[in-house]
Amino acid sequence: MEGPQTTGRGTASDLCRAASAEAALAALDTFEAAEWGRKFPTVVAAWQRAWDQVIPFFTFPSEVRRVIYTTNAIESVNARLRKIIKTRGHFPSDDAASKLIWLALRNITADWGKAAHHWKEAMNQFAILYAERFTREA
Repeated sequence: MEGPQTTGRGTASDLCRAASAEAALAALDTFEAAEWGRKFPTVVAAWQRAWDQVIPFFTFPSEVRRVIYTTNAIESVNARLRKIIKTRGHFPSDDAASKLIWLALRNITADWGKAAHHWKEAMNQFAILYAERFTREA
């Protein structure tokens, strides 16, 4: 199955949208030569150092990779926690900080009613890849 199309402009998302590890390596080379790679060479170096940990990502079908790579939800939680902590300013104890973070996470997760985008496609692929783990007992 073919992966999603890359932009070909040397963006970081081209790495994750690549159809294979070889295509991702080519996308990394394009990224390195493009504007963002020249502007942030440490990002390119970090990807290159961690390449052995990146390659297994491409063994999954594109539907699964799309869900694995989604960072928007994580960034949203981090931003909301930072805002709450910054508003509070200081804490009388570590326990007070822990309680505030716990309450904030409880409030943040309260409105998580929907599954992640493209979850059904990923779940179908997980069921194929890990059939023995994906059964319901009656």
